[in-house]
Amino acid sequence: MATAYTQIDSNVRRTWFLMFGFFLVVIFLGWAFSWIFGSPIILIVAVSISIVMPIISYWYSDRIVLKVSGAKEVKREEYRELWNITENLCIASGLPMPRLYIINDPAPNAFATGRNPDNAVVAVTTGLMNILDRSELEGVIAHELSHIKNRDILLMTTVVVLVGFVTLLSDFFLRMTIFGAVGGNRDGRAQIIMVLIGIALAILAPIVAVLIKLAISRRREFLADASGALMTRYADGLANALEKISKAPQPLKRANHAMAHMYISNPFGGSGRKMGFMDRLFMTHPPVEERIKALRQTA
Repeated sequence: MATAYTQIDSNVRRTWFLMFGFFLVVIFLGWAFSWIFGSPIILIVAVSISIVMPIISYWYSDRIVLKVSGAKEVKREEYRELWNITENLCIASGLPMPRLYIINDPAPNAFATGRNPDNAVVAVTTGLMNILDRSELEGVIAHELSHIKNRDILLMTTVVVLVGFVTLLSDFFLRMTIFGAVGGNRDGRAQIIMVLIGIALAILAPIVAVLIKLAISRRREFLADASGALMTRYADGLANALEKISKAPQPLKRANHAMAHMYISNPFGGSGRKMGFMDRLFMTHPPVEERIKALRQTA
């Protein structure tokens, strides 16, 4: 039977495989467009931006996320139990104490952000604090600390930027095609074929990029669940918390598609409902019943 350790190893391998695939998509897209337009500079720019943009965004992502979510920083005196739980888990796992934020929202949810463990943030909603008992809240905080410990923040920031870049590159190609900027000295038939191939790439590439992003996000959730269970030594705490969270139908007031993957559960609500094939393909989180089942097996 699979253990939490084997789940972590499996998820790490699959995640890095998906990340490698993502970079291949960016590089292939840059190469294809540079060949069609007869301009090698497009490939150089594509590769350069795919490396530089994640580094730049890494330094400012936490500020943007906290602003968008409406989170407010709190001190020990304001939420003593939350503070003590987080502090104890950090001591046990060897992590520095993150800053704690509260989102005034009845929908139960939480997320972690920050560029590294020394500058990390954990944010929870007032709704989460109201419905969970101590062991369940401990499970959720352990899950978020696991995202920090596993360096998920950098990984997901990189993925989000790459998705945006692929979309922008595809849009750029379509606009250039409209204005007849296809280069080279090819005959008319070859030029038409290349344009059609390029248009297909421009349309399909953003879809593939989004699917890879979502696949990585789902894998990171399984990994954080397993790591969180190891951290608390009580998998049922997180499993029970996920069960309660999934039954809350209301979405977050400031739910945002750009950062939906960062929350412990779908911020748009309905994470416990039945899903069809297309729902599963484009969802930001694994089905909650699968997460709970995996946790119960490791308990």
